[in-house]
Amino acid sequence: MLKGKTALVTGSTSGIGLGIAKALAQQGANIVLNGFGDSEGPKAEIAALGVKVAYHGADMSQPTDIEAMMRYAADQFGRVDILVNNAGIQHVARIENFPVERWDAIIAINMSSAFHATRLALPAMQTANWGRIINLASVHGLVGSAEKSAYVTAKHGVIGLTKVTALENATSGVTCNAICPGWVLTPLVQKQVDAKAAAGNISIEEATKQLLIEKEPSVQFTTPEELGALAVFFCSPAANNVRGVAWNMDGGWTAQ
Repeated sequence: MLKGKTALVTGSTSGIGLGIAKALAQQGANIVLNGFGDSEGPKAEIAALGVKVAYHGADMSQPTDIEAMMRYAADQFGRVDILVNNAGIQHVARIENFPVERWDAIIAINMSSAFHATRLALPAMQTANWGRIINLASVHGLVGSAEKSAYVTAKHGVIGLTKVTALENATSGVTCNAICPGWVLTPLVQKQVDAKAAAGNISIEEATKQLLIEKEPSVQFTTPEELGALAVFFCSPAANNVRGVAWNMDGGWTAQ
């Protein structure tokens, strides 16, 4: 379905981003990966799906790095047809104790990076009259949680950016939508499970159940593969008129 298209997925060397990159590659899209840590393993996984793959290690807190990454993607593949803004970090603290530098970093990486990548991707999409911008927001773009002020603020902002991008391109072939996951079992979340198990001297299974049941009625994780399937749907002809939505995959979290 996406043969000949190019998808750039930020924060895609592991977790949700890699899951989405794989799903798009399975539909024939060439992939530009981005993120910290090991890139050779993810590149090999994508290449094994029979598409072209490239990697750029842009620091998503730096607008100049984002500009360099977008130029690199254009040099490699002509243009970015599908932009998935997924890069994100987290820090937990009460507002009065929240380190200012952590606030600034979360706003820069989780929200401002989506603006910078979007503004740079749009002109080529508009010229081609086809493009897909998919923003990874969060259930925390729809509801709040204590001690996550920067993350919740950034994710609410991402949903606002999604709506404005969709409206400004509403009569074109360029769409913009947001995905709002609840708990997803990524390496970052696994660390939280492990810490809860250690703190409570309980099993990993019990710690997992406690983590989920507090917020997520289904008591099960959403998977990167499920999120990837939703991203593929957003890129399909069936989603041509899906514009500006914040689509939650949260096991009933926001239905309560």
